[in-house]
Amino acid sequence: MQKSKQNLKIQFFVTSLSIVLFVLKFVAYFMTHSLSVLSDALESIVNVLAGLIGLYSLYVASKPKDKDHPYGHGKAEFVSAAFEGSLIITAGLIILYESINTFFIPATLHNLDNGIWLLLATAILNMVAGLFAKTQGKKNKSLALSSSGQHLLIDSYTTYAIAIGIGLVLYTGYKIIDAIIAIAMGLWIIYNGYKIIRESLAGIMDEADMALLDEVILELNQTRNSNWIDMHNLRVIKYGALMHIDCHLTVPWYFNVNEAHAAVDEFTKLIKNKFGESVEFFVHTDGCMTYSCPICTIEHCEKRTSVFEQKLNWTRENVLSDLKHQL
Repeated sequence: MQKSKQNLKIQFFVTSLSIVLFVLKFVAYFMTHSLSVLSDALESIVNVLAGLIGLYSLYVASKPKDKDHPYGHGKAEFVSAAFEGSLIITAGLIILYESINTFFIPATLHNLDNGIWLLLATAILNMVAGLFAKTQGKKNKSLALSSSGQHLLIDSYTTYAIAIGIGLVLYTGYKIIDAIIAIAMGLWIIYNGYKIIRESLAGIMDEADMALLDEVILELNQTRNSNWIDMHNLRVIKYGALMHIDCHLTVPWYFNVNEAHAAVDEFTKLIKNKFGESVEFFVHTDGCMTYSCPICTIEHCEKRTSVFEQKLNWTRENVLSDLKHQL
């Protein structure tokens, strides 16, 4: 819950900054009448709308789970990111349309030198805020915040490119450079909108996060308890800042309920120490079988039916299986 509130505050700052930069870029456009500057300003409109949508989605995602939403409200971030990606693609298409028209109806450019400095100022502010938002989004596992940071970074890159283009127009006198840069930026914006939509749909469809799964497996292998004889059917799903872990944990068959529960408690504590408190577990315990003995590392087990042969390292391939493991 604390991370969700932090994400909300950062998103509020990002949205406020987007509004300020939106105004400054339109000032630059009216100063220069540059189509590439207009494309940058149009992208800023998207950033403002995306920021407002992201702000609302983080507000919804920060709500605690209830009887109607037993897994919390974190998926609101994925819906928000999908809408933001759609807006970005729309802005890219508008930029392409206006840029192509310029080849037939050339625009009149003026006051480009002052426009460059104003654009560079917005680019620097965007880059600093974008890096901060993206870093915090990755740290707090917030797709909405990461998307907002990515938008600001993309905005800063495009602004730098446009400033360079305007400099080339001033140096060479070829106004067609302005339209060519705008077309390139339109294509770049559309591509990044597609990537954001792709990531958000993956979250909505509960697509496995293999990088996160590998992190969990690595941590379990490094600090593994001998009472955790085996593990299978592992599932790791993220909903905003909340992470859900489901698995079947094999413990000695002779453990009573309290002993099995203690083994699960130790298992969950290990994960929370690594990934934070925003983790929810559904761990099913299984009793070991006779074929588990060759991979069991418990020493002096009176119930052992065969000698220990080899420690089985957990990997992505074997923990995703829904079967207990054996040599």
